[in-house]
Amino acid sequence: MHCPFCRHPDTRVIDSRSTEDGAAIRRRRSCPSCGRRFTTQETVLLMVSKRSGVTEPFSRDKVIAGVRRACQGRPVSEDSLARLGQQVEEAIRATGVAEIPSHEVGLAILGPLRELDEVAYLRFASVYRGFETLEDFEAEIKQLRAARDGQQA
Repeated sequence: MHCPFCRHPDTRVIDSRSTEDGAAIRRRRSCPSCGRRFTTQETVLLMVSKRSGVTEPFSRDKVIAGVRRACQGRPVSEDSLARLGQQVEEAIRATGVAEIPSHEVGLAILGPLRELDEVAYLRFASVYRGFETLEDFEAEIKQLRAARDGQQA
């Protein structure tokens, strides 16, 4: 790690702490050359591989934006969307894999979205799963009703 003040190529770690529920490490460092101290934060970069073969860094904002479109006109708050984004990111990080297929991101979204708003879930699922007929919608609605009836019993 280069010192940001004098560009000395070697610095000493004084203290390390886990932050953000273990998703990042905060390190306090000291430069042996100039004696100044500074803090760094290290995070594991989570990559998403798309169907086209391109890989890009995971973006919680992108997840929230996609879900926000499905929730248009629905009584869903920004706080709920932020919590959903966090749940999705935590679920993906919990897999312990550095590169995850975009399909898995979609699956991680469906569960929390189903709990948040059933209509938004149907909208998202119809695009994600490529519903083409009314029967596709009817089958999904039947599963939603069965799950709801199972919870109430």
